[in-house]
Amino acid sequence: MSELVSIITPTYNSAKYISEAIQSVQKQTYRNWEMLIVDDCSSDNTIAIVEQFMEDDHRIHLLKLNKNSGAGVARNSAITEAKGKYISFLDSDDLWKPEKLSKQIEFMKANNIPFTFSFYDCINEDGKSLNIRVEAPKKLSYIKLFFCNFVGNLTGIYDTDYFGKIAISSIRKRQDWMVWLSIVKKIKVAQPIPESLAYYRVRKDSISASKIKLLKHNYTVYRKFHRFNVLVSLACMMGFLFTQLLVKPRFVKTITT
Repeated sequence: MSELVSIITPTYNSAKYISEAIQSVQKQTYRNWEMLIVDDCSSDNTIAIVEQFMEDDHRIHLLKLNKNSGAGVARNSAITEAKGKYISFLDSDDLWKPEKLSKQIEFMKANNIPFTFSFYDCINEDGKSLNIRVEAPKKLSYIKLFFCNFVGNLTGIYDTDYFGKIAISSIRKRQDWMVWLSIVKKIKVAQPIPESLAYYRVRKDSISASKIKLLKHNYTVYRKFHRFNVLVSLACMMGFLFTQLLVKPRFVKTITT
């Protein structure tokens, strides 16, 4: 029997998108999964939508936070409850392609690796293709990841038999990058499955869509996660800017649909 995959999905006022995210999981060719959706005190009808899906699919579970705490706390709550051998992540506005789980699990087993991720395509708020594919280095070292988060959070999967359950930081942004840094520091090099297996929704109000806003949160990672002093953190930011402006664009491809 295939091993259980736990899918971690934080949500906040996601009524517009959550149905599509859940349906993309239900369409997976890999059937042995549980989806742990954590609501971060939504004020719209997100919870009602999730509960409708739960009536017909026992693999979907809903957890509710008592106060708005951010995606990190929400993800951590789900990881604590997760029962799967594998931990994977899908935000409430993103989508998976149907063979996402099956291809990644097969890739991990075939290559005897405890962590992998994939390329992904970008869509707009209405789900229309932006004709952009984000790829990653074939061999992702710690130093490459240190200066740029090449791992799309919606694509990462790790094996808890190897890593245990990795705690998520409670800071509001860039918690996923910290997880991947911890993982790659241990295994030295990470391998992506070299194809697009997910759709990342680019929203006008998202932090990741604004490089200026992103700088502040990356600085926080260097200061609080790596515990560097101000001067070292600023030097790291220069390396980040160099990678972001001159290296990462090489991995952003124009595609035709």
